[in-house]
Amino acid sequence: MASHDALLDFQLDEDRYVDLMTKLIGESEHVQNNPPKFVPQEDKVVQHLLEALRPYSTENGGPLQVEHVTYVPGRGNVIIKYLSEDAKGIVSFVGSHLDVVPANPETWERNPFKLVREGDRLYGRGTTDCLGHVGLITELFIALAKQKVKLSVNLVSIFIACEENSTIADVGVDKLLKDGRLDELKDGPVYWVDSADSHPCVGTAAAIAWTLHSKGHLFHSGLPHKGINSYELANEALIHIQKRFYEDFPAHEKEELYQFATPSTMKPTQVRIAEGSLNQLPPWTKILGDIRLTPFYTVDEAMSKVKSYVAELNDTGFAALPQRGPCSKYVIKSPEGEEIKGKVELEFEGEPFKGIACDLDSDGHHMLRQATKDVLGEANPFSICGSLPLVGDLQAAGFDIQVCGYGHSSVYHGDNEYCSISAMKDAFKILSRVIRGFSEKKA
Repeated sequence: MASHDALLDFQLDEDRYVDLMTKLIGESEHVQNNPPKFVPQEDKVVQHLLEALRPYSTENGGPLQVEHVTYVPGRGNVIIKYLSEDAKGIVSFVGSHLDVVPANPETWERNPFKLVREGDRLYGRGTTDCLGHVGLITELFIALAKQKVKLSVNLVSIFIACEENSTIADVGVDKLLKDGRLDELKDGPVYWVDSADSHPCVGTAAAIAWTLHSKGHLFHSGLPHKGINSYELANEALIHIQKRFYEDFPAHEKEELYQFATPSTMKPTQVRIAEGSLNQLPPWTKILGDIRLTPFYTVDEAMSKVKSYVAELNDTGFAALPQRGPCSKYVIKSPEGEEIKGKVELEFEGEPFKGIACDLDSDGHHMLRQATKDVLGEANPFSICGSLPLVGDLQAAGFDIQVCGYGHSSVYHGDNEYCSISAMKDAFKILSRVIRGFSEKKA
């Protein structure tokens, strides 16, 4: 049995890693997540993980406790434990997920659902987000098992289902939390391995999806004074709402400390409009988008404020909105003299993801930062307005959540996604040193 100092010499087995990644990326077409069109079957990835881990599992005389936890058929999670009789703490790696965002083969230069190696790069959907991390941590636990490293801490890894889309609930980490399967992780740092660029990610934003629905009055476009153009109303209302949002949620002073790339934002990303001909004013328009809120503001406050902006517009007959020409009005009279009013409604879609500002004074942060510096020569913590599920809730519940990741943000969710073997080799060393640091501290 090796001492924890053996972790200083740990190296990622490149051939094993590429072989495992070939199998995982080969299933990526089946784990695309965008219901109802794409409902992932994460167990297609899980089968390869269980196969790789089986020789080192307790059922075959090895040290790894491996559990396949399923709440929805075909959509399992995987929990791996490497336990020590003398453990005085716990270190966990959570958040690496088994599903991927959709990929369109027509816009890729390579088959997104087949691992393609070109020099140091491994191409394929999920290489950066997040099957590359799943393969990395699987190989780390296998290496620990093969060398039977004696630790003073317990290690846990949880690979989660259903991370990329929250439409279907109680499949992945949300259900694991409800069932108390994460409770034991409170006794040590929880490394959420689903970021990128190899340095510690110390902050993420809340993500709040919204739909603005404007209702106008259908009429011939040659008689615009007799109709209400819902498209114009939606656009002017959104401009007003965004202006108010940025007044109430400006850049926060702590964003500089945490190195956030952007402040809080509210913006549209999609438009839907009533079908009709070019000579009709559309009776309804929907604009969809999101709010990305840095963790120094509360989600409830932002949602309440935005709702109030919409209520004020309706209550004042859109007096604050400019008209687009003399016939562009949002309150008109019918031929009978009755008042016809446009209307805007705003609804929030699904449960928001809460942001997180990691504890910069915790042992978890210091250990990750030092390990990163030891391997890369420097550690440059950063924050982004991307969002992760449950991390804010877990932090509020007392977990020390630290975020890291070793793919490339430049191809996150993009075409021709890839990870670098060299970056994953460095990641293997960083995570090994984190484990060693905590084992030495607890010894």
